Amino acid sequence: MVLDLKDIFSGELSILPFSCQLDLSDTERYGCYPFVTPILAKGAVTASAGCVRLEAEVSFAYEAPCDRCAAPVRRQYDFRFSHELAHSLEQEDDGEYILVEEGDLLDLDELLRSDILLELPYKYLCQEDCKGLCPSCGKNLNEGPCGCNLHQIDPRLEVLSKLID
Repeated sequence: MVLDLKDIFSGELSILPFSCQLDLSDTERYGCYPFVTPILAKGAVTASAGCVRLEAEVSFAYEAPCDRCAAPVRRQYDFRFSHELAHSLEQEDDGEYILVEEGDLLDLDELLRSDILLELPYKYLCQEDCKGLCPSCGKNLNEGPCGCNLHQIDPRLEVLSKLID
């Protein structure tokens, strides 16, 4: 969705509400396509006292394998974002403002996509204390112990154990 902000920047409108859906089902993250529902976005662009501010709320379901045990995990996320919008910047590369240049058009889809990807956790776990998989047999240790001998000596260091004997 592209927002035309000409009336907001000119002062003809003080509020511009929006509501849309984003489809990120083709977005790959860490080898999978985790966005299982469309992203519902709603919010408004408001102008007051010379400031133009965008506020948005997004809601979506996200499903990906746990980074430790590979079990599928589905979560519902609800995020809020806000940005100050500007026509021009006095300082180069001022990260506090989103620059809306020629035509007063803002690509809302791209802005929200970036916000969502930056907000998602870097490590995705099924639970905080996930035990992961056994390095020997591959059993999910959250389901119980596997019975493997976990005190195996690294084959590269096995020669050193002969020095102890």
